[in-house]
Amino acid sequence: QVQLVESGGGLVQPGGSLRLSCAVSRSIFVAMGWYRQAPGKQRELVATITRDGNSNYASSVKGRFTLSRDNAKNTMYLQMNSLKPEDTAVYYCNAYENWGQGTQVTVSS
Repeated sequence: QVQLVESGGGLVQPGGSLRLSCAVSRSIFVAMGWYRQAPGKQRELVATITRDGNSNYASSVKGRFTLSRDNAKNTMYLQMNSLKPEDTAVYYCNAYENWGQGTQVTVSS
């Protein structure tokens, strides 16, 4: 079974930045994605990347978030800039139809 481990979450003020990481236990030369779930809401797509490296973003984060990956390290990243309180959620990565445990992001002054 594939293991995914997210890290990098935390508390940040509005306008701040965080970089999330998702370490995967096997090759990440596959389609992957970041999702988030806020309290009382359904899990939603944040960003995805295809096997060929084409990325796609939710309209709510486009221009602020950037997904990237390091194939040599089997790690995917989510650079989050200009964070807003509405970005507060648990962030999950997905690959091989498996989920990580999530990392909490809280945007608050």
